Amino acid sequence: MASLGLPARRLLFACLMITLVLQMCAESAHAAEAKSFGLQTNGMYRRLMQTIDCNASCTERCKAASRTRRCMRACGTCCARCNCVPPGTYGNRDTCPCYANMRTHGNKLKCP
Repeated sequence: MASLGLPARRLLFACLMITLVLQMCAESAHAAEAKSFGLQTNGMYRRLMQTIDCNASCTERCKAASRTRRCMRACGTCCARCNCVPPGTYGNRDTCPCYANMRTHGNKLKCP
């Protein structure tokens, strides 16, 4: 770098700044495009699937449970990890394999 003259340094600096500005413009355009398609963005990460309302889905799932609070807590954890809750108050696990296959440390089914 010591062998570069002042004009060459200025040119190098200008190229670097233009590259950074173009990259920022491309990222903002990508974020705008993602929002127009309904994708959720969170900084650099984006989700392709829409998240569901776990509270409403688990309320429906746990409304007939004898231990509602416990059911809601377990269902909320499973819903947050799997982004799905089977319909109805019992069964229908085939509609959400992630939810159906989650186990506790004691190898019992985690999700109600």
